[in-house]
Amino acid sequence: MTAFSLSPVPATAFPFTALVGHEALQRALLLAAIDPGMGGVLISGPRGTAKSTSARALAALLPDAPFVTLPLAASLEQLVGTLNIEDVLRDGQVRLAPGLVARAHGGVLYVDEVNLLPDALVDSLLDVAASGVNTVERDGVSHQHAARFVLVGTMNPEEGELRPQLLDRFGLSVALHNPADAAQRQAIVRARLAFDADPAAVVARHAPAQAGLAASVARARAALAALEWTDAVVQHAANLALAAGVDGIRADLVMLRAARALAALEQADNVGLAHVDAVAELALAHRRTENAAGSAPPSGATQPPPPPSSSKPSPANGQGPASSQSAPEGDWGALPPEPQPMARVRSTGAWPPKKA
Repeated sequence: MTAFSLSPVPATAFPFTALVGHEALQRALLLAAIDPGMGGVLISGPRGTAKSTSARALAALLPDAPFVTLPLAASLEQLVGTLNIEDVLRDGQVRLAPGLVARAHGGVLYVDEVNLLPDALVDSLLDVAASGVNTVERDGVSHQHAARFVLVGTMNPEEGELRPQLLDRFGLSVALHNPADAAQRQAIVRARLAFDADPAAVVARHAPAQAGLAASVARARAALAALEWTDAVVQHAANLALAAGVDGIRADLVMLRAARALAALEQADNVGLAHVDAVAELALAHRRTENAAGSAPPSGATQPPPPPSSSKPSPANGQGPASSQSAPEGDWGALPPEPQPMARVRSTGAWPPKKA
């Protein structure tokens, strides 16, 4: 009988600095790696646009960072973990069976097709990603542990959208498109073919750039707490959020945190307006409403009175029905009910006698 052996799967990831044509995505991933509390990055785009390749490349860039994938069929216990109640009752010790968020601590948690996950899993995942703390509760027993990771979710809009409530929970978003430039497509294809032919050679060629970028991320993380926002920066972020017509203030907070992360990455002394402008689209693209105004109304400005609801003249005595004054023309739901006359139902007589 022939013996078979399993060969280990090669763990070489595509270098982050070798990505072609994804400057906005690379920036968003780096900012999320510097400040994971922003809520991660949502990447939307068609198939074959290097969404998963970019997420794995980010994990390879960070030193000793685990890369954990959340499968679509995962349960809530597999995601956040569970507690062994039998051990609590027997010896009073809380023993945690760690979930995927615990395994991803210090690394990247990747969710492919996040729009196909149950809402309960997405909601719990985003809570942990934003807070950096995972709380596991079972039968009245609670346990907390650190879970600080970079959340990267991908989705194909053709397969469905995320609910707006969950979409807003992601910190940054990037929409990828199929490359329309022939030269860029050729550069992407050449980079991929070279990596498939000799991954070790490509990794060695990009090793200096990878090491320099990893050092920049570590330095930016250390300098993050020392950077503050001026009143002008906060006001600029608020104006951009108002112009985008976003709901709530999460966009303002993410914009400011992303601007601070970019300033730390660039080794700037303070957060400037240019940093806010550079990250604004990453924070506003998935939050912008369709009826967003071009600019916010100035403070204290008076709003013009609403136009008259009907062009019909009012009755001369001024005692016409109020509904005809307020209901717009053509609005069927606003028409007053019309009285309908009642007609007497004629008797149909008795039933014919039953034949014997």
